[in-house]
Amino acid sequence: MSALADRPEDPVVGTRAPHESAVLHVTGAAMYTDDIAAHTPGTLTAWPVQSTNAHAKVRVDVSAAYEVPGVVRVLTAEDVPGVNDAGIKHDEPLFPDEARYYGHALVWVLGETQEAARLGAEAVTVEYEPLPSLITVQDAIAADSYQGIARTVKRGDAASALASAARVFEGVTEFGGQEHFYLETHASFAVRDSEGGYFVQCSTQHPSETQEIVAHVLGITSSEVTVQCLRMGGGFGGKEMQPHGLAAIAALGAKLTGRPVRLRLNRTQDITMTGKRHPFHISWKVGFDADGMLQGLDAVLTCDGGWSLDLSEPVLGRALCHIDNAYWIPNVHAHGRIAKTNKASNTAYRGFGGPQGVFLIEDILGRVAPALGIDPIELRQRNFYAPGQTTPYGQLVKDAGRMGAIWSELREEADVDARRAEVAAFNAESPHVKRAIAMTPIKFGISFNFAAFNQAGALVHVYKDGSVLINHGGTEMGQGLHTKMMQVAATALGLHLHQVRLAPTRTDKVPNTSATAASSGADLNGGAVRNACEQIRDRMATVAARLLGVDERDVRFSGGTVTGLGNRDKELTFAEVANAAYLQRVQLFAAGYYRTEGLHWNPDIMQGSPFKYFSYGCAATEVEVDGFTGAYRVRRVDIIHDVGDSLSPMIDIGQIEGAYVQGIGWLTLEELRWDATDGPNRGRLQTQSASTYKLPSFSEMPEVFNVRLFTNAREDGAVYGSKAVGEPPFMLAFSAREAIREAVAAFGPDGHSVELASPATPEAVFWSVQAAQQAAKASEPELAVAL
Repeated sequence: MSALADRPEDPVVGTRAPHESAVLHVTGAAMYTDDIAAHTPGTLTAWPVQSTNAHAKVRVDVSAAYEVPGVVRVLTAEDVPGVNDAGIKHDEPLFPDEARYYGHALVWVLGETQEAARLGAEAVTVEYEPLPSLITVQDAIAADSYQGIARTVKRGDAASALASAARVFEGVTEFGGQEHFYLETHASFAVRDSEGGYFVQCSTQHPSETQEIVAHVLGITSSEVTVQCLRMGGGFGGKEMQPHGLAAIAALGAKLTGRPVRLRLNRTQDITMTGKRHPFHISWKVGFDADGMLQGLDAVLTCDGGWSLDLSEPVLGRALCHIDNAYWIPNVHAHGRIAKTNKASNTAYRGFGGPQGVFLIEDILGRVAPALGIDPIELRQRNFYAPGQTTPYGQLVKDAGRMGAIWSELREEADVDARRAEVAAFNAESPHVKRAIAMTPIKFGISFNFAAFNQAGALVHVYKDGSVLINHGGTEMGQGLHTKMMQVAATALGLHLHQVRLAPTRTDKVPNTSATAASSGADLNGGAVRNACEQIRDRMATVAARLLGVDERDVRFSGGTVTGLGNRDKELTFAEVANAAYLQRVQLFAAGYYRTEGLHWNPDIMQGSPFKYFSYGCAATEVEVDGFTGAYRVRRVDIIHDVGDSLSPMIDIGQIEGAYVQGIGWLTLEELRWDATDGPNRGRLQTQSASTYKLPSFSEMPEVFNVRLFTNAREDGAVYGSKAVGEPPFMLAFSAREAIREAVAAFGPDGHSVELASPATPEAVFWSVQAAQQAAKASEPELAVAL
C-alpha cells in the first residue's frame, strides 16, 4: 500500500465540509478580480475594437478616439515592447494586422471610465480588405484547411477486422461546441509598482502561464510579474489559456500610462471573442461479430480548432484516447486532425476532448443496437473491458472489474429492469408520448497527457500561535479545490478544519504551477500540500517527543492536540508545540512538492500510459418525449460514481450533479449558430446571449436525482486514497441522450435505428420522431402482407 493513500485516525478528509467561501458567495461578499479593480482609485478601463469581418486585412485609424473626452490611450501593435503574441504557439498576434474571425479584437482603448473607453472604441475606424473565410468544419475539410499535428491511434488490423466482421456499419457523427458561460466573464487588473514590477490580478486557471505571457509581451522576465487569482466565478476550461492575452493588455496599459488598468469583458464580448468546446465531424466504420462483440473500428476525427491552435492538439489527443470509453475494441485505427476555420479559437472545456471521443462510441452503440437486435444495455455491458485488457494506446485498464460492479449495483439500486417493463407498458398505451430508460458508463483517464504538467507545489506556514496558512498552485473556480486542500492540511497536521486558513493563489508564493485542469487539481496540489505539512509535522514531532518524554515515532497529532503513545497522561496543544519549536529554532514552514509517478507517453506514436488511473461511473436516466413537439423532460436520474475514498463527499456529490446537468446542456440544449451565408455578417455568432443560447435551468433538472459514491474505492498512490471528480461525471449525461434516442425509437417500428442530431434540441427530436413515425407507416404494408 502507498503511504500517500493512508489516512490517520479521525481524519478531516472524508467528512462533509461546506465550501470554504460558501457564506461569502451566498451573501454577495465574495470578491472577484473586477471587484478589486472597482475599489482602486485612478483605474483605467480597457475596451476592444472588434472586427466586423470574418477574415480580412485591416488598416486601423485610431486618431478619432483621442478626440473623445476621457480617452487616455489606444493600445496598438507599435506599443508592444516584447513579443506581439498572446499564445504559446506563436500564432495568436495580440494586435493583428489581419482579422481572423468576426469579433477579433484589433486594438484596445483605455478610458477614464468604461463609457469613455466604449465611445473611444466606436470612434476608431477600420478599413477591411476581405479575404476568403471558412466558417464550418465542412468548409475547412473541403478547402483542406488544417493546422497543428495530425495524430493516429492504432492497434491490430482494423481493415482486416472490418473485412471479416459478421456485421459492419458506417456513418458520420457530428456534434457542436459549447459556450462556457461562466458567471464571471474574463477579467484582469494590472498595477505597476514603484519598483517597476507588475502585479496582475486575473481570473485565470493557469496563473504561471498568464505570468509568462505577460512577461514576454512586455519584454521582461517572469520574476518581474506576479499573477494572483483570488477566485473565479466559474472557469470550466475557458480560463485555462484564453485569459493570458487579456492580462497582457491590462499590464501593457499599466506600463504605458503608469496607472492601474482593468479589463473585464461584458457578456457579448466574452461570448464572441473567446473559444468554445471543440465541435467534431467524425466519419466511421465499425464491425461486430455475430454475438454483438466489437471487432474493429476505423474513424477519422476532425475537430474545429478555430483560427489558432490554442489547446486543440492536446484536446484532439485526449479525444483519440477516449474513443473506446469503457469498451474493448481489439482492432482500432483512429486518425485525428485539426481544422482551421475563421472563428474564435476553440479551447479547453470540461472533459478536454474526452466527451468528444466518448460521443463517438456511444453514438455508434446507440445507433446499431436495434439493427443487431440486442438490447442497448446488454450490448454495452457485454463489450466492457475485462481485467488484463489494454486500451488502444497500450495502457493496462486498471481496476477494469470496477466498471461491471458499478453497472450491476446501479441496475439493481435504480430498479432499472422493473421500471423498463413499466415504461414498455406505458408506451404500449400512449401513442403520442413515449418514455425510455438508458444506461451508459464512463471510464475516464486522469492526468495531463503532457507529462511535465503532472507536478505541483505548495507553501505551508505554521505560526507560533499554532495557526496555519497554506498556499498551493491550484486555483479555485467554485469547484471546492481550496476546501479539499484545507481538509488535506488539517488531516496531515492533526488539526480541526477551522484552524487552517488558505491564501489566494500567487505566482510569487508557488512558482511554475500547472493549470488547474484535467481533473487533477486535488491529486497534484493535495500531494504537495500533504508533503509540506508532513515536513513540518515531522519537525514538530521531534520537539513534542522531548516535551512528552516519548520516542518521536510515537507522537500523535489529532484534533488540535499532540500526545505520545507512551505517555497518555500528558497532552499538549498544537500551539504549545509550535511555540516550543520556534523557541528551539525549528523551521515551521515548508515548501511541498508532488509529481505523478508511473507516467510515460509518446505522442508521436500515441502509445504509452498517460494516465495515473481511470475514474469509473454509470448513470441511468429516464426521459419522456412528446411526439407532437419533440419536447422532453428528464424524469429520473440515478448515478453511482467512483471518486476513490472521497476527500470531501459533499463537494464531490455537488460536482457530479453539476457535471451531469452541464452535460445535459451540451447534448440537448446548447446550440451555437454562426452566420454561414455570404452576406455582410458572415462568420458572426448569432447566439450571443442567454436569450438565444439555451442554458440548463431549474426546469431541466431531473425530477428525481439520486447520486451515490462508489464504496470501498481507495486509490493507492493518490492523496488519501481519493480520485478526481471534476470532469468524468460530465459524460454520464450520455445516458440522457441515449434515453431520448430510445424514446424516439418507440414511435417507430421494431428495430428502427434513430439518428439523433446533437444537440438533441426539441426541434431535432421532433424531426427524429417524424422519421420514426414515417418508418412505422412504411412498415405497415409489410406487416399486413406478413399477416
